[in-house]
Amino acid sequence: MGGRQVKGAAAYLAVGALLGAVTGCGTDREEPVEVAGAIDQPAPTSREAGERNARKAALAAYSGYLAVTREASGASDPHHPELTTYLADPLLTRVRYTLRAAKEHGAVRIGTLRSDPVVTAVDIANVPPTVEIQDCLDATGWQLVYAEDKRVVPGSQSTRHLATATVTRYPDGRWLINAGASHEDQPC
Repeated sequence: MGGRQVKGAAAYLAVGALLGAVTGCGTDREEPVEVAGAIDQPAPTSREAGERNARKAALAAYSGYLAVTREASGASDPHHPELTTYLADPLLTRVRYTLRAAKEHGAVRIGTLRSDPVVTAVDIANVPPTVEIQDCLDATGWQLVYAEDKRVVPGSQSTRHLATATVTRYPDGRWLINAGASHEDQPC
């Protein structure tokens, strides 16, 4: 995910620079500014726009889920207040159970979890609408350790592996991850 953040930031800065150049250049010209390639492209259909918005919302929910899970795992807090912002059952219950078990054993997660999610399917016609995400999670730097002395918990070696998630739009309009799996037997 670090790579995507850099690309996203670079794209954001490039767009900001372009907008700054167009709006803040200080000239009195009144010539129209054309964006290359925008003229000959057909307008997106409402379905295309709906799918694009669903992809964006699902990836934002997934990114939020990973961030909140990392934070909650750092304290093994099954009642972290933001878990319900990104998760729904049955995944919410599974995540809380895992956090509770780690806490009961005096363990927390430390380090870095890297992610590179890709949307593999969008179904906005489904009731409720869903988006499928596939991710190559690199958890090799994200370790389960005993909170007391930071020793690695035996048998908890993390891997780089495939993960999948289902993001669903709920009636209140929120996109929440309600299903997910780590396929540790499938390296990526």
